[in-house]
Amino acid sequence: MGSNGEVTTTASETAAPAPELEPTPPPCKGKLITVLSIDGGGIRGLIPATILACLEAKLQELDGPEVRIADYFDVIAGTSTGALITSMLAAPDKNRRPLFAAGDLTKFYLDNGPKIFPQKKQVVGFLTPVANMIGVVIGPKYDGLFLHDKIKSLTHDVTIADTVTNIVVPAFDVKNLQPIIFSTYEAKNEPLKNAHLSDICISTSAAPTYFPAHFFKTSNPASGESREFHLVDGGVAANNPTMVAMSMITKEVLRENEDFKLGKGKPTDYKHYLVISIGTGTAKMAEKYTAPKCAKWGVLRWLYDGGFTPLIDIFTHASADMDDSLVGHTSSVDIATTENMEALIGIGKDLLKKKVSRVNIDTGVYEPVDSEGTNEEALKRFAEKLSEERRARLRQNNSTPAS
Repeated sequence: MGSNGEVTTTASETAAPAPELEPTPPPCKGKLITVLSIDGGGIRGLIPATILACLEAKLQELDGPEVRIADYFDVIAGTSTGALITSMLAAPDKNRRPLFAAGDLTKFYLDNGPKIFPQKKQVVGFLTPVANMIGVVIGPKYDGLFLHDKIKSLTHDVTIADTVTNIVVPAFDVKNLQPIIFSTYEAKNEPLKNAHLSDICISTSAAPTYFPAHFFKTSNPASGESREFHLVDGGVAANNPTMVAMSMITKEVLRENEDFKLGKGKPTDYKHYLVISIGTGTAKMAEKYTAPKCAKWGVLRWLYDGGFTPLIDIFTHASADMDDSLVGHTSSVDIATTENMEALIGIGKDLLKKKVSRVNIDTGVYEPVDSEGTNEEALKRFAEKLSEERRARLRQNNSTPAS
């Protein structure tokens, strides 16, 4: 990545074929379960994209330029824009390698963000709040057509069972009023959950008031059964993809998935996880919403208040290990101007230079931890642990006689 945040490479699907890389063995060949989680946040996906490019660069320093993020994680989970990143990292190209390198992600947002979130001419003067509120009430802010076409052109007919590593993506079914969790694990055993990546990404990106809900069907060729899905953004009901991923892993361990077994059918007693959770920043709105103020609101004010959408903000707010407070246009999920997108990349780079922080559970405020260095230094330590785990699995796999 250049100093101005532009990416000089293209998606790995169009690049020269990468050298043959031995697939990473499952967790039963190692000591850790590795999880990557990416929060939602629209155009603010540029922040985790920038951080992931740094992590992948650290891994490539250790293991060579051909390795990718997906080579190191047993599960990648994401919601909304985090699910889009998840899919790009895990979707296979024609060589069964990840479709995108992490370094390609910022270019994707820079190229396509203005078309996904076209900036409309704003009404000025005293009518501005009224016009914006009417826009929220009468229908979605964006039609989502470009996003639909772009995702389909990238992933084609790839289904979630085809990903190069396991992914987990939550959505919410408005017809049945229940969360729907899509995962590679389940899709391999349940054909009716084996949806196309394009449908999953479109669904989990369908944040109410921003994009329309998405309808699609899946089918089981063997039985002739079909299933309908009526979905919106998974953040409505499952705003923490880390917890969704951990729940799914626990389920697979309990059902004795072969990936989690030691020799002779003995289930592995997993107690050690390496989890990296990356946020997209949170709007810095100290005392923006208060109980006395909210107590006076009706439906319209919960949907729109002073340029913000309180109901959506509350539902989709999620904590993460690496997060930042945002102000102005950078706190928006859909201001895709060149200036704002470059500012978001800059925030990601600045976040890497900041000291590692932990949330104070009494105040909810992130406080620096002096003994742990910067976030970039922490990523380097994570990269070393990921590399060590992958190498240990490869050694164990190669030393185990074939059954």
